[in-house]
Amino acid sequence: MYAPRDKIFITCAVTGNLTTPDQTPHLPITPEEIADACLGAAEAGAAIVHIHVRDPNTGAPSMALDYYRDVVERIRARNPQLILNLTTGPGGRFVPSPDDPKVAAPGTTLMVPEQRVTHVSALKPDICTLDLNTMNSGAQVVINTPGNVRRMAKVIREAGVRPEIELFDSGDIALMHALLDDGTLSGPALCSFVMGVRYGFQPSPETVLYARGMLPRDAHFTAIGVGRSSFQMAAQSYLAGGHMRVGLEDAVYLSKGELAPSNAAMVEKARRMAQDLGAQIATPREVREMLGLPTRLADAA
Repeated sequence: MYAPRDKIFITCAVTGNLTTPDQTPHLPITPEEIADACLGAAEAGAAIVHIHVRDPNTGAPSMALDYYRDVVERIRARNPQLILNLTTGPGGRFVPSPDDPKVAAPGTTLMVPEQRVTHVSALKPDICTLDLNTMNSGAQVVINTPGNVRRMAKVIREAGVRPEIELFDSGDIALMHALLDDGTLSGPALCSFVMGVRYGFQPSPETVLYARGMLPRDAHFTAIGVGRSSFQMAAQSYLAGGHMRVGLEDAVYLSKGELAPSNAAMVEKARRMAQDLGAQIATPREVREMLGLPTRLADAA
């Protein structure tokens, strides 16, 4: 399993939660822009698109169902084969008040676990992320307790959606094993190593190999590099037997000093890298078979 795969898939994370318009003028903000970015990434070779939404008036991250519905419907109308992966990450951040740390300060997003997956239940994407991290994140704290993760996983399972398990440090992998053992999750696991977030996994070949060694033998994984390590870790992911992810959620530069003009340009570079290393790039239909995802009716035509 751990030799480079003959055929891999590329995921494009098109806008994210933390990248700001100040960092790049090419960040998609409105539902139309986000959908167009996903479709462009697909034309460049991405089989999966990872989707956050934003308030089109302010550019701020949002979890509004109407924005998700707008994006999903636009994509499905034009490319029903493309595999949609919606985030469930927002809603787990806690900022302690300086005078009373048990009181939430502005910036806290904690919400009831079921509210974090309302859009998943309503829209039934092919995949959604499920974060297992409880960690310091910059000056704040992200909280995903085992109990809350189980509550979210229950809604995801009942919606018939495949979770992609987001792993930010080695303890998250231990929790994933516990969730697989008790039936909260079912294998084969689909997971990602998120590297470069302060203070979690740091991006290096050694980190990828260490994390890979803790996975179930039948797992599919993608090593994700944040910031300047994005393309380096995309290559390392393939070499270690995994898949690739790039996009403006993870980084804004195509090369040193050169802003990426689009998500599609980042996918094109990742695809070229993978092909130069000997990989074939899987189509959405091939990825559905690879991951055991249902074939959409429009795909079967």
